[in-house]
Amino acid sequence: MPQPVLTPAIREEITRLERADIMVGIPSFKNAATIGYVVRAAQAGLVQYFPDLRPVVVNSDAGSPDGTGRVVVETEPPDYVERILLVRPTNKLSRVSLTYPEIDGTGGKGAALRTIFEMAAALEVQALVVVDSDLRSIGPEWIELLAGPILKGGYDYVAPLYARHKHDGTITNNVTYPLTRALYGLRIRQPIGGDFGVSGDLVRHYLEADGWTPEVSKFGIDIWMTTLALSGGFAVCQARLGAKVHDPKDPGADLGPMFRQVVTTILRLAVTNADRWGKVQGSHDVPNYGFERIVDPPPLEVNVLRLLSEFHSGGLALAGTWREMLAPDTVEAVLALAAEAGGVADHVRATLDVDAPGAERPSTAAMAAAAAAFAFPDGTWAKVIYDLVVTARAQPDRLEAFVTSLVPVYFGRVASAVIENRDLSTERAEDSVERQAREFERLKPYLLSRWSRA
Repeated sequence: MPQPVLTPAIREEITRLERADIMVGIPSFKNAATIGYVVRAAQAGLVQYFPDLRPVVVNSDAGSPDGTGRVVVETEPPDYVERILLVRPTNKLSRVSLTYPEIDGTGGKGAALRTIFEMAAALEVQALVVVDSDLRSIGPEWIELLAGPILKGGYDYVAPLYARHKHDGTITNNVTYPLTRALYGLRIRQPIGGDFGVSGDLVRHYLEADGWTPEVSKFGIDIWMTTLALSGGFAVCQARLGAKVHDPKDPGADLGPMFRQVVTTILRLAVTNADRWGKVQGSHDVPNYGFERIVDPPPLEVNVLRLLSEFHSGGLALAGTWREMLAPDTVEAVLALAAEAGGVADHVRATLDVDAPGAERPSTAAMAAAAAAFAFPDGTWAKVIYDLVVTARAQPDRLEAFVTSLVPVYFGRVASAVIENRDLSTERAEDSVERQAREFERLKPYLLSRWSRA
């Protein structure tokens, strides 16, 4: 069992608070511009929906120099919330901001959540809700939607169910959703959503679990939590939260480190849980909580040309590494696609005159239309990920390096999805995500066969 990481200052806060029934945890780093709104929404949700419970809001911060913690403790007091909601809670709402300690020298989102878990366990909370600090779409009802299934329905893990733009959530759409679904048989649409609810029992399970790797201490934490809930037999549901609006991230520019941490974690967990997923066939839905919302998420621009170029460059520089981690037929298919991506990228540059002096970057739609000839087949991508599951068992010490070399292949797959969905609504684009997930299920015998032979 990992040792507690609470500092004397955090223990002092626990002693002061004594106990709580419900907690909202907010991990953060340099989010002073957005966290105030998140705190206001959390306070309002606690007062409006759980007025008889003892509430606390805990901000677990990485030592932000921009005053993030100060914003949390100075954000509008509970009496303001009471006036606008016309609800008088039984207990005073407490707000705490603290700097979390690193785990074995590693800081990140997972380390921030570890401190939140420790506080939730020490305060004996019944339900813990965690929300991102850069949310622009959170409302008070999110607190009820994420805590209600735990307090009213006996669930242990409440995953978010968002409406996200068709180009958003690329790691989820291409890796964590289809692989989690195929391995464990449950259709958790957002297994790394960032906003979730956890019961007190599951919090204690997380704290007692081994596997707090450096990746889990960073962005690997979300898939780690989801997988432990599924593999541990805990009751799981999803909450319909509407649109998720947060700081936008171009998959080609912003998501490289997150991809490595998430994918390394999910592959290591696949090796650990092989006895469980080897018996799973097909998949089924999990219960959904909350009213279905019809929303149109904000647009997201993606640099398709960069994705294709990175994939092509990867094929030239990393072919030897790809041959070590992928099956022969798979790697030949990937190398052919990488070469094709280079030609398509050249066509995009010429068609849109990208290299002209002073030329602005073309829109996502323009680049996708010019690259319409490129497609990365679902089956090839599924085999790439399944080959990595086998490699994770065979060469665990080299897994991080292999996942790093997978990033250009992932870029190629994302480019293909953006190109395919260029003229579709977000709702229609969901069909291609579901088609890919079904392909992962269809090809699971491929994984089982390779796993048993290895």
